[in-house]
Amino acid sequence: MTDTLSQSTSQAAPDVVAEEATVKIRVRDLDFYYDDFNALTGITCDIKAQAVTAFIGPSGCGKSTFLRCFNRMNDLIPGTRVVGTVLLDGQDIYGPDVDPVDLRRRVGMIFQQPNPFPMSIYDNVAYGPRLHGVKKKSDLDDIVKTSLKRANLWKEVKDILDRGGLTLSGGQQQRLCIARVLAVQPDVLLMDEPCSAIDPTSVQKIEDLMAELKSTVTIIIVTHNMQQAARVSDDTAFFLQEVMGEPAHLVEFGRTAEIFTSPKDKRTEDYITGRFG
Repeated sequence: MTDTLSQSTSQAAPDVVAEEATVKIRVRDLDFYYDDFNALTGITCDIKAQAVTAFIGPSGCGKSTFLRCFNRMNDLIPGTRVVGTVLLDGQDIYGPDVDPVDLRRRVGMIFQQPNPFPMSIYDNVAYGPRLHGVKKKSDLDDIVKTSLKRANLWKEVKDILDRGGLTLSGGQQQRLCIARVLAVQPDVLLMDEPCSAIDPTSVQKIEDLMAELKSTVTIIIVTHNMQQAARVSDDTAFFLQEVMGEPAHLVEFGRTAEIFTSPKDKRTEDYITGRFG
């Protein structure tokens, strides 16, 4: 059963709590700080397993910051801190016994700009498994082939695996980066505007890939493209910073079809219809 969370009167009460069996990531009362600046406040939501969740909202409303909370990439920025709870499969990822390096294997990330390593296509994909102790050539061959197939790139590169990853087109580079993440068998794939720097044909391939991967990998995508969010996601979260200098918050979270056809909060409707943002 879906619970209703009490919110302040200035916010809608988003339906953010999912059934126990479907939850992959559970967030409760999260506040995020850059030094003394409270960038995000009161975030509570459940990210469903085997689904695509889209984060939408105007620039500067904390979408990418929140995304990076899930693999503790923000830890690399001096002065940042998280207050609240983030559970991955029931484990507090900010607990003292959690190794951030292992967490980032389980929760992989794809960035806005493709970032292949300056090495061969093969070595890009094999990099993570080697780092985690896979040495046998036949095992690495299998991992590379399987990962490239899962990223819908194998047919395009199977005869040029020794070529540099940076020689590929932008869209191919992004799929190579996805294959590199998939090679270490993550549970969650974070995608921070993965299609904003590639051509439309490649965008379609990435979107098709997300649809294929979600049966085995939980996917969270930050996007400014409302049509893309409507096409690829099962659930959508709308974030907003209403006053400059004040923290951003989660306005509404729900099934994508409902968010885009009958949002509960007028601010959500105004944003997705282009009235602001």
